[in-house]
Amino acid sequence: MSIRHTTKARRGAAAAALAAALALAVAGCGSGDGGKEDGSPQKSTEAKTDDAQGETEPAADSKKVIGEMKGPKNIVVTLHSAERDSGGFVTVNGTVTNRGSTLFNPIDWRSPEVELAKSRSSVSGATLVDMKGKKRYLVLRDTDGQCLCTTGLSGIKENESRPFFAQFPAPPKSVTEVDFQLPTMPSVSIKLSG
Repeated sequence: MSIRHTTKARRGAAAAALAAALALAVAGCGSGDGGKEDGSPQKSTEAKTDDAQGETEPAADSKKVIGEMKGPKNIVVTLHSAERDSGGFVTVNGTVTNRGSTLFNPIDWRSPEVELAKSRSSVSGATLVDMKGKKRYLVLRDTDGQCLCTTGLSGIKENESRPFFAQFPAPPKSVTEVDFQLPTMPSVSIKLSG
């Protein structure tokens, strides 16, 4: 095996290990009871997706708006939060609304990466851009190449809204504002919280 292939394999293994560690850190963050001691039911902070895997995603706080993009076919993307986590990543939550008159399939929002483009209709092509630092942050992937983002966004009907999320590596703490970008949509400048 050549040095080039060995180096590529080592980099791939290191990336897979990092993604697995991040996924485990995220999974172990909650206690399950939300700190409630009185036994009263807690409002769920997750929303179910329509994808075949039955994964859950963080629910967007639709009352708060930190940015909005209006694109072709009267599609509106409303961003509700872009929150830093102590685990070293940023989670962006939002809502996709079809204000058009035809069914919308965001197939163009997928990542163009051939090796990692396993996620079906998703927001895996989203990026955060630090314009001052001249850096672009891509959606994180798990060890199977699946994006840490909403999948199964196909078939958004007229006047239907669906929540979405995407997780990115966190920019340095000094970066407080980034541009959120989705293919085919105009970018929007958003402030990071946390």
